[in-house]
This record gives sequence, C-alpha cells and structure tokens, in this order.
Amino acid sequence: MRKMKGMGQEEEDNEINLTPMLDVVFIMLIFFIVTASFIKESGIDVSRPAAPTGERQDDASILIAISSNDEIWIDRKEQDPRAVRSTIERLHAENPKGSIVIQADEESTNEILVMVLEAAKQAGVANVAIATQTD
Repeated sequence: MRKMKGMGQEEEDNEINLTPMLDVVFIMLIFFIVTASFIKESGIDVSRPAAPTGERQDDASILIAISSNDEIWIDRKEQDPRAVRSTIERLHAENPKGSIVIQADEESTNEILVMVLEAAKQAGVANVAIATQTD
C-alpha cells in the first residue's frame, strides 16, 4: 500500500507547470498589441499628384478621399457632398486634436476639393493637409 501511495505522489510531482509559459505568452501578446500600428484607410485607392516638397504627416485622424469621378469617401463610406461638413464635425468631436488629410485623385476637379476644404474650415478644423505622392 505504501508503494501505491508513493507512486501517486510521484505522478503529481512530474506534472509540468505551465504558469511561466502562459505568463510569457500573455506578455508577448500585450507587446504585439501595443506596438502594432493601426492604419486608417479612406475607402478607395487614389492616384495622388506628385509633389517633391511634400511632408509626411502621421497624426491624421480623419482621412477624406476624392475619387477621379468626384466621389467623396470618408471612413470607407461614400458621402453626399451636402453631408461632408456634418460628418467632419462628428469625427472632429471624437478627436479634437486630430487633423484632416485629403487624398484627392489627379483626375478629380478642384471644385470638389475646395468644397471639402471649406467644409473642414466651417467645421472648425484648423489642421488640414492635402496628400501627395513624394518621389
């Protein structure tokens, strides 16, 4: 009977302790979540005009795209030109320190670009940039 009791204790002692491994896995998971870069997209591909003096702007909170056929896209949704200002106001209220980047296609008209710029100004956004293709 003592041998059986001893074997039971021996089996319990030979179990692998998974706690340190789980700690390492959770720390790695937290590391990857914190260091991941979250990329915002406007919803469509835009052929931007080239500008060798363009500067990189990383803190854009609102991306607005204007397609070659003058469609306005904000937050992956096509917007009615009359609703652009209210959409910008809503998104700017969510992140007041953010800026706007407008990605206007080379084939789009200036009229739509100016309309979006005016809507941003009327919504109270001070920091507005136009995206270009740098060489």
